[in-house]
Amino acid sequence: MLLAALPPAEWARWQPQLELVDLPLGKVLHESSVPMNYVYFPTSAIISLLYVLENGASAEIAVVGFEGVVGISIMMGGGSTPSRAVVQSAGKGYRLRAEAMKGEFDRSTPVMHLMLRFIQSLITQMSQTAVCNRHHTLDQQLCRWLLLSLDRLHGDQLVMTQELIANMLGVRREGVTEAALNLQKAGLIQYARGHITVMDRPGLEKRTCECYEVVKKEYDRLLPDLEAT
Repeated sequence: MLLAALPPAEWARWQPQLELVDLPLGKVLHESSVPMNYVYFPTSAIISLLYVLENGASAEIAVVGFEGVVGISIMMGGGSTPSRAVVQSAGKGYRLRAEAMKGEFDRSTPVMHLMLRFIQSLITQMSQTAVCNRHHTLDQQLCRWLLLSLDRLHGDQLVMTQELIANMLGVRREGVTEAALNLQKAGLIQYARGHITVMDRPGLEKRTCECYEVVKKEYDRLLPDLEAT
């Protein structure tokens, strides 16, 4: 968890201000271009950052789990962002008021350095997602998405409908159905009633494009030794 990487003095100062909250599936943590009141540190939930078009279509630009924080625009001075943050996998997390987060970022060099390392890793994920969506097959994109999600979860099962996956990837539902069936026929996953169970993770890693490894290496380099709690 990103909070576990805080130095003891900072952690002691933060504890009274942190609020443990439930993050149910589909909950919107912030909307596009709306000022944020809180930043969120997921512990067992996964948050999708989505860009939503005027016609309602959407595509995922990044996922955030225990390794990160939702609401980086607070620290960057923007206060809002064009993306929407939605709970992709239900769980829990801590929230901190935006003004408190901005104050800690400005006053504490260790906090600033930790958050900037996460922001750099998040930018890498966003950039690689754009490249992947443009140059790689839907089959490879789905493998990348599954692996990134698994890295932020306990266990090997995701609760996710094909319609929601299609919205995340910005593709038609029929395309996701075909790609998921291909992975199931290959013995890599089992899919039933909105539950995806990964049966062969090494097989998924071999089948995906290089984008997953690029993102993972950058997270491991910038945020070593973070563990889910």
